[in-house]
This record gives sequence, structure tokens and C-alpha cells, in this order.
Amino acid sequence: MSVRVRIAPSPTGNLHIGTARTAVFNYLFAHHHGGKFILRIEDTDLERSRPEYTDNILTGLRWLGLNWDEGPFFQSQRLHLYQAAVQKLLDQGLAYRCYTTSEELDALREAQKARNEAPRYDNRHRNLTPEQQAAFEAEGRSSVIRFKIEDDREIVWNDLVRGKMSWRGSDLGGDMVIARASAEGIGQPLYNFVVVVDDIDMQITHVIRGEDHIANTAKQILLYEAMGAKIPEFAHTPLILNQEGRKLSKRDGVTSISDFQKMGFTAEGLVNYMTLLGWSAPDSTQEIFTLDDAAKEFTFERVNKAGAKFDWDKLDWINSQYIHNMPVDKLIDLLIPFWEEAGYTFTSGRERPWLEQLVSLIAASLTRLVDAVPMSKVFFTDGVEFSEEGSQQLQQEGVKPILQAIVTTLENQPEFSADTAQSIIKQVVKEQGVKKGLVMRSLRAALTGDVHGPDLIQSWLLLNQIGLDKSRLSSALAR
Repeated sequence: MSVRVRIAPSPTGNLHIGTARTAVFNYLFAHHHGGKFILRIEDTDLERSRPEYTDNILTGLRWLGLNWDEGPFFQSQRLHLYQAAVQKLLDQGLAYRCYTTSEELDALREAQKARNEAPRYDNRHRNLTPEQQAAFEAEGRSSVIRFKIEDDREIVWNDLVRGKMSWRGSDLGGDMVIARASAEGIGQPLYNFVVVVDDIDMQITHVIRGEDHIANTAKQILLYEAMGAKIPEFAHTPLILNQEGRKLSKRDGVTSISDFQKMGFTAEGLVNYMTLLGWSAPDSTQEIFTLDDAAKEFTFERVNKAGAKFDWDKLDWINSQYIHNMPVDKLIDLLIPFWEEAGYTFTSGRERPWLEQLVSLIAASLTRLVDAVPMSKVFFTDGVEFSEEGSQQLQQEGVKPILQAIVTTLENQPEFSADTAQSIIKQVVKEQGVKKGLVMRSLRAALTGDVHGPDLIQSWLLLNQIGLDKSRLSSALAR
């Protein structure tokens, strides 16, 4: 059997991390079995679907490296298939027209509520005669299409994550609406129905989705049977939870994949972390792996039933590992948009070779790409913002003679290199009769405004190349 799976997001919002994690699991399963990963856009909710959301979904999946083998297919372009399938169920007597008004449904729910009963449709129009239908239509009533669900039916499947699952027809809320109301013909087909039609048409073998779809699965199995199709296997993955154990939401500071990108996460780091949200590798100590590496090991036996708690610290750590091991050229390309967003420019000596030196200097200190903005600000701006410690350092007794000695010695150097910088520091230490640490801290404070930061000699070299070291030393002497 050739494995065929699908990811089917709705373009009613940007690509969310929950949907993206589902896409990851589908991708890994398909690639583990040498199968196909199919993209379907479920855009039948015409009021809420937006083309910009579709673009965001496609862009986000590509950015994560979740490239699909077939598609994207759009449900809005397949209405003729759904309407033909609805008509077939009507012709077979497995579905029927229901003329119950919204007011009648409200009254039914209120009566059930008063009796402390679960809300459900009472199937009142299941066996209407042609004369009764004609009478309702003469009143001007439109009809939804309902699929018949027998209360005494038991629906059983073996979930690849959760094992044996069982639902009774009586727990599914009565006969199911599969198409909206329409005065003529068949109205807009609804989610549970069109999903099944699509999965049959696309020969989907495994449906991998979140556990919040379990109730839908019971209904959909009945539809597969009614349409005489082979039922796919199901795998319901755990939800992503916040630290309090509730379903992750925007209130937790987590939104779309594009927002994670803006927050400075790499695609490789984020997709690596999502792989671990509910799945563990056979070697439980292994936490860093590519999509291809994970696909080789991926099975549902190692997918947890319990919800997966989102851990920002772990995501940051994984992301930092990818940044620290990334080739400098690639890291530069990823950082340039963040620098440009901050208004930094690449003139006056700040060309590619200079950027290579800068990135080599700061890369080991980056957790997220966006961290490069404050960390490298001192190299992109003429002035210096002094921290409290940096300001205090420059006010210490004996610091100004040290800085003056550095300026004087620097002016007598025809060329400047790392060796030159080290030589100047040694000379000043000897001439001023002070400890090397005082010279280093004072020099760093004058050049960068702080007493902490990346390698001082390399920082000095970068500032010298763009002509900022002498002006900053002079400004520090004038404080």
C-alpha cells in the first residue's frame, strides 16, 4: 500500500503552530514510508476565508521545509464533486431534506435544556412524505440536507495513537447536516462531508490530525461507509498545551508561524522543536535532528497520548544550536532583514567581508536571530549609549590617562590589526603602571558603552575598519 496523507488548513487565519505541527507529523509519516504528502486548502467557509491567509499558509509551509508532493487543491473549486455526492446519498435514501426552521431548532434546544438533556436534533423530518415536503416548500421554507445516523450504531476504529476508539450513534447529536439550506437544489456542503469526499477522491490512506477531531472521525466513518469507500486509518495527535495545561492560544504569546519567524526563530530550529511536541526519538537523548533524520525514525508508537506542553526555553535552546552551527554566509543572509528592519545600513565599510567578521564575532551569543539587533547596534550607529556600569567605569580614577595613552599610541600606528591592538594594550599597561584588566574594561566602555560584550580585540578591529574607534575614544575623554 502506498501511503498518502494530507494537511488541510482553512484559510481563515494565518498558519498556526498547531496546524504546522500537524503538517510536520504528516510529512514525517509520508517520508518514512516513501509516500505522498498532499496539501488541500479547505476554503468552503466563504465568509472567513481570505487569499492573504492562503498565501501565509503556503509561505509558512515552504519556509519550514514542508514541501508537498501534490496540490494545493482548493475545495472552493470542487463544489460540483460535493453536490454530486450529496445527490447520490439523497437518491439512496441515506440523506434527506430537512425543513426545520431556526426558531423550531431553538425551541427544541430550550426544551432539552430544561430537561437537562444534551442538545441533539430529534430527526423529525427524516420520513417526510412527498406531500409534506411540498407543503413546507409552499410555505417558502428552504431545506438543509441531513445524513441519517442511527442511534444504536456503534462506531469503532483502531487509532494509531490512542488504540481502540468507540462511539455510539446516539452521542453524535442526531442526523447530521451535510449541506446548508437552499431554496433550490443543494446548498453549500459542510466540513464533515466535503472532507470525506476529498479524502476518497485523493485516495488518502491515513488521516493524521489533532485529538480535537475525534468526534468528527466517528461521523466521517459513517460517511465513508455510506459512500462505499475504504476507510483510512486515523491517528489523533496530542494538543499543544500551555504551562497550565490548557490548549495553547494567542493569550500565551503564541500565534502564527510567520510571527515565530519575526521573533527570530530559524525554520530548522522551529520545525525541529515542533517534531518533539508529542513525539520522541528512539534515542531519548537526541534532540537535534533534521526533517530527513526524524522521518527515518518516525512512528506513531512514539507519539504520546497526553498533551504536549509548549516550552519556550527548550525552543530557544534548540534554535540557538542551529544558529551556532550555521555557516556564516547563511547566517548573514538571515540577519540582514532584521538589521534592515531596525534601520541599519550597510555603507561606509560595512560590506560583506566586514559583516562576516561581525557575524563571526556575535554568532555564539545569539539565541534568536533578532538578538543580533541590540547586540550589533554599537557597530551600526555613530554614537554610544552607556550602561550604568560603562558610565561608572569611565569615571574611575586613572581611566582618562589610560584612554589618552591609547589614543596617542593608536595615532602612531600606520596599520591596525589584532596584533597591533594587543601591542597597544601591553604598551599602555606598562607605561601607565596599571593592571591589564583596568585597561581592557576602560577601553571596552569607551568603544561600546558597556563593560560586557563580545571579544574586545575583534570588536575594536571592526570599529576601526569603519572609523569609529578614534571618535569614540575622543568622546569618552570628553565626558
